[in-house]
Formats: sequence, C-alpha cells, structure tokens
Amino acid sequence: MNKKTMSQMIKDSFPTLSPGQRKAAEFIMEHADEAVLLTAFQVGRSAGVSETTVIRLAYALGFSGYSEMQDRIRKEWLAGKQHDTIDPSEEDAAKENLFKRVIDQEREILRQLLDQVDERELWKAIDALIQADRVYIGGFGSSFAAAYWFYYTLKQMRVNVYISGLHGFLPEDVCDLTEQSAVVIFSFPRYRKETLKLALFAERKGSGVIAITDRQLSPIGQLAAVTLTTNELMDSGHHSIASVISLLEVLVAGIEERNHENIAKRQQDLEVLYSNMELFIE
Repeated sequence: MNKKTMSQMIKDSFPTLSPGQRKAAEFIMEHADEAVLLTAFQVGRSAGVSETTVIRLAYALGFSGYSEMQDRIRKEWLAGKQHDTIDPSEEDAAKENLFKRVIDQEREILRQLLDQVDERELWKAIDALIQADRVYIGGFGSSFAAAYWFYYTLKQMRVNVYISGLHGFLPEDVCDLTEQSAVVIFSFPRYRKETLKLALFAERKGSGVIAITDRQLSPIGQLAAVTLTTNELMDSGHHSIASVISLLEVLVAGIEERNHENIAKRQQDLEVLYSNMELFIE
C-alpha cells in the first residue's frame, strides 16, 4: 500500500475525483476524528453524498475498500493524538485569562505544525530556493506581510529575489521567469484570485510553484508542486501568523545549512555596504 499520508493521497488524486468524491474527501480531511468512527453511509450523509460515492473514493485513492481506507485514517489520527493530551485545569485557567488563552492557542498551533510537517517537502522547497535562477514571491492582501518578511530575509541570502505588490503583480516583474525559477505564493483565507493567476502564469513559464498556505486543499495548495501548510490539523478557524513565520524560519534554517558559504559571502558584502551607507545605529 502507498506510504503517502491520506492528505497527500487525496491531494494527488483530487483533480481526477468526481464532485461528490471531492466533498467526501474534504470531509475526511477536515473531520478525521469523526471519520475514524463512522460507517461509509454516515460519512456520506455528513458530506452530503451517497454511501457509494464514499466507497468509490476509497477505490480512487488506491484502497481495496472503505474499511482499509478507514483503517489508514484511524492510524494517522491516533498517531497525531499521542501528544494531544491537555490538562483540564490548564484549559479552565486559560478561559479566565484572555492573554494566556491566546498564547496557549498559539503554542498548540506550533505543536501541530511540528506534527504535520513533511520533511521531504521542506527539503524540496529548500533545494528549489537555493538552485533557482530567480525567486519570485507573491502575497496579496493579508498574506503580503508574511511574504514581505520572507522576501527581505531571502534577499540577504541570495541574488535575484523579487516580490509582488500588495494588490497584485506586474507582468514586467514575472516575464523573465524560466523553468529554473521558483515562485513562492502565500495564500490564506480569504483566498485572493491573484494567487491563482500568478500560479497559472508560473506554470506556463515552467517555473516550480511553492505554496505557503493553511491546508493542502486550499485553491493554491491544489496547484502547487510543493505545498507547505500551517494550520492543517487545527479545527479552530484561527489563522496564526506565528505558525507562518515559524514555517518560514524552518525554510531559512535549511537554506543556511545547505548554502552556508555563499550566504556568508553575501552577508559580508552587505555588511560592508551597510557600513558605508551608515544605515544602522550601532
């Protein structure tokens, strides 16, 4: 049996699934804790599709039947719950203190990020960002803040790094993309149409698209060659900027590890330039 996670299997097959199968797949990804206990009929009823559609989804994903698919869901869900125990007294205390509640929530999101991260996908993204002839970063609306942070950090590490505007991208900025280029697209709810336009343009140029998004099946997540997610296992509806920056910190650390000498040389040159221009208060 395929050793990919359920999330990866669904993402790979999603474009070829029927509309009903897509509904069932989304329900399973978003409500794995329920799916581990439900029959195919109950999953179908919850997703608004027939029992037959759920069974056909199992076949489409490569399972011998619904029971085998449910067994895979159960094993992955139990693995994710091993670190999920929360002290009730701590939870009660969090309700009494707004600031502690927010911090506790961010801490849980970051722990979930550690559980869901796929190291193979991370290293694919890291290698692409090192080897690319140019890197174009797109982030629109509320996603622009994280995109700019990554742009500023990456520009200190390598040459030929470019970024979109807050509300869109200029054709002149992306016309020189090649098959050796990498396009990093940030996309979080509410998803902006510009992200899809940029991804489709990058695909036409043959450039690899790296998505930084909240879930594998977000609009941009479905299109990207590499999709890195932040809140995949969370059911709070809360979008955490901390999880995004933490994920970017992981990427930066990997780039530094694999390209240390070139980065050190560039940063030395930049420091000389900064000093000559008297940019900073020492």
